[in-house]
Amino acid sequence: MAASVLKRNNVNQLGDGKQTIIFAHGFGSDQSAWRHQVAAFAPNFRIVLFDHVGAGQSDFSAYSPRRYSSLYSYAEDLLDLCAELKLKQAVLVAHSVSGMASLLAALVEPDRFSQLVFISASPRYLNDAGYFGGFEQADLDALYAAMASNYYAWASGFAPIVMGNPDKPELALEFAKTLAQIRPDIAQAVARVIFQSDHRAELGRLNIPTVILQSNNDIAVPPQVGQYLADHIPSGRLVPIAAEGHLPHLSAPETVTQAIAACLAT
Repeated sequence: MAASVLKRNNVNQLGDGKQTIIFAHGFGSDQSAWRHQVAAFAPNFRIVLFDHVGAGQSDFSAYSPRRYSSLYSYAEDLLDLCAELKLKQAVLVAHSVSGMASLLAALVEPDRFSQLVFISASPRYLNDAGYFGGFEQADLDALYAAMASNYYAWASGFAPIVMGNPDKPELALEFAKTLAQIRPDIAQAVARVIFQSDHRAELGRLNIPTVILQSNNDIAVPPQVGQYLADHIPSGRLVPIAAEGHLPHLSAPETVTQAIAACLAT
């Protein structure tokens, strides 16, 4: 079981500090997206990196649409990882969809985590009565259709929109590359799981201190969502950061690193 967990999620560790930081990547990305933060924190912390099944260098044979039909399965994977590495009271830094997967994991085994840091996380992407998530169902249906029609063309067009920062085109190219490394069938299935999910009801049950880092002009997560998280997580705190787009840990790495460091100092 141990070997399979570490292989399945391509787990990597570095640093030997007493405090552990787990970095969890978002959709279309992989653990390499955290390289700037790893360089900053590895000298003083134990760092744990992994790839979600279906992404990066994970074991693609471990993926099945049935198993990964909800975010709960990604939460289970995270808890498997924590159990194998005997992690307790770790800081979990989670980008995008990993935010809700981390929340679900923390509800099951709260002792595993001392603090959560969400970057561009959302409990629901669809608009609802009294809730602005940023998308209508027609928007998502169009996105799924584009992915199904020509996945690689879609990835090339989607990456710069989500990344933002048009003055740094190399970032969009990097994101397009990691998107293209995902099998199209997996990417389409995972996108539906993410965008159709709704975890607003679980927010009030989270009792672990949680910091919500919210960047500007994030096409996937509007500022109202960050505020919603802070309002509905009992120990939640919103921290706006001077960064653009949905992947600020890549586009404004120093800003994000400083924000995480400030969380660790409190």
